[in-house]
Amino acid sequence: MRRDTIEKVGPWAVSPNLLDYGRACAEFSWERARALLDGLPGGRGLNLAHEAVDRHARGPRRDQLALRFLSKDGGRRDFTYGELAEATSRFANVLRSLGVGKGDRVFALLGRVPELYVAALGTLKNGSVFCPLFSAFGPEPIRARLEMGAGKVLVTTEGLYRKKVASVRAALPSLEHVVLAGDAAPSDIPGAHALAPLLARSDPRFEIPATAPEDLALLHFTSGTTGRPKGAKHVHEAVVAHHVTGRLALDLHDGDVFWCTADPGWVTGTSYGIVSPLTCGVTSIVDEAEFDAERWYRILQDERVTVWYTAPTAIRMLMKAGVELARPYDLSRVRFVASVGEPLNPEGVVWGVEALGRPIHDNWWQTETGGIMIANFAALPVRPGSMGRPLPGVTAAIVGRGADGAVSEIREPGVEGELALRPGWPSMFRGYLGDEARYAACFADGWYLTGDLARRDADGYFWFVGRKDDVIKSAGHLIGPFEVESALLEHPAVAEAAAIGKPDPVALEYVKAFVALKPRYAASEELRRELLGFARTRLGKAVAPKEIDFLPALPRTRSGKIMRRLLKAREMGLPEGDVSTLEGSS
Repeated sequence: MRRDTIEKVGPWAVSPNLLDYGRACAEFSWERARALLDGLPGGRGLNLAHEAVDRHARGPRRDQLALRFLSKDGGRRDFTYGELAEATSRFANVLRSLGVGKGDRVFALLGRVPELYVAALGTLKNGSVFCPLFSAFGPEPIRARLEMGAGKVLVTTEGLYRKKVASVRAALPSLEHVVLAGDAAPSDIPGAHALAPLLARSDPRFEIPATAPEDLALLHFTSGTTGRPKGAKHVHEAVVAHHVTGRLALDLHDGDVFWCTADPGWVTGTSYGIVSPLTCGVTSIVDEAEFDAERWYRILQDERVTVWYTAPTAIRMLMKAGVELARPYDLSRVRFVASVGEPLNPEGVVWGVEALGRPIHDNWWQTETGGIMIANFAALPVRPGSMGRPLPGVTAAIVGRGADGAVSEIREPGVEGELALRPGWPSMFRGYLGDEARYAACFADGWYLTGDLARRDADGYFWFVGRKDDVIKSAGHLIGPFEVESALLEHPAVAEAAAIGKPDPVALEYVKAFVALKPRYAASEELRRELLGFARTRLGKAVAPKEIDFLPALPRTRSGKIMRRLLKAREMGLPEGDVSTLEGSS
């Protein structure tokens, strides 16, 4: 099979929502996309939770399965759209009884359990602001975010509170209520309430108050290179993008069973783990357990998943386990597979065809964009390693700065520059919490500057090069780490790879790579030399790494992104900066 382009594999089970890309782009408008949603009854505005739940519960989908939760111990719990509407209305009434109102911040420190989803949607119904946290966070990252966000309510468990919050509670004067999942609230936890009895005695009916499209709805914290995390603000209008990208980029159809594996502490876990599939009226699978290759294949088979949204890290771990592991499972129902979190290496796309019978469709977006901006679509050829093409309604370009500092578009194909977007899509963030200067610096000359370097080919496909801070400058060459890493991943021994630049007195920098091996391979000087030669053959002397170190695993965030800056800081003995989103940190 050619690795530069993968055409559609096998017959379509259903016709893709986007068949003619050119026509879709020409005819699309955000106004028409907004008209696909209902709005609050009586013209009282637009509320994200109403579009995700209540409008379905009042119609023919009331008894359709909305969410199926799979617990770690093998149990399951189902919510129809009608049941989800009642549960989230009860939670909204709980907030109201606690004096929590419009604009107040409700944080959730929970895993993938029903209480998280009920709290998120109930918070949005109430006009309050939902702020998810990674349950694996330690006390200091939790304190920083609750303090920055002026959290009034924290929904968590007693165990997580005692382990993660109790030691920093004194530094959180705005935190009035701690709502604990379960039946009891110990008296030694200040402001504690047991969630189950609160829900049981609350009214299952709730009238969503008037909600302006620009009212703040979601607050997502994203790690900065140094210093404090950034709080990206998103509004209720974002639901327009969540809905239409679910239809066009993830190809969600009526009757689909959708599984998004993202942690709820990450923006994907909210935008596409909660909101988008519900607005599209499909059934979502939610798995409480952490990654386990056999469990994942079993879920795909037993739950008859049709659309699967996961991360490159998970794909690489499945690849590491071997394609043979997938063979006993019936994965024929899987119609569309997509990936997000960091660029998906070409080998991962091709592996999808071998293991799943479908290529994996990479797409690109950021916490700041709030939704998918660039994607490989179901009906278009997949170019392994490419992010794809912009969504209808999204204007993307490669830009550079002139001598006068002005930003202008680079129209010549294949030229590297900064990926930029024209502002105006509904899910665009509306600011960084408490840092308007930083927000303003993201925009110049009519463009939102993403901080990612990329190139666009002659057919309009975009290709990731690297973050501006990650690009390696060596002897006049600008080297994207992704290119180096993708080449190393073609070697059968390599499970993961990361590349950084190290100082050089002559070339300015040279490339150093870090590699994690597949289980049946052992680190050795012979393998190191083999990998160096392998990379040089594929990349050429100027781009190939000069050094390779072996690591048991590469540091990455909980969203799956390899933390190259952390590898570089450790290599150079420099400060590590903000590591609160590092996988395994506490």
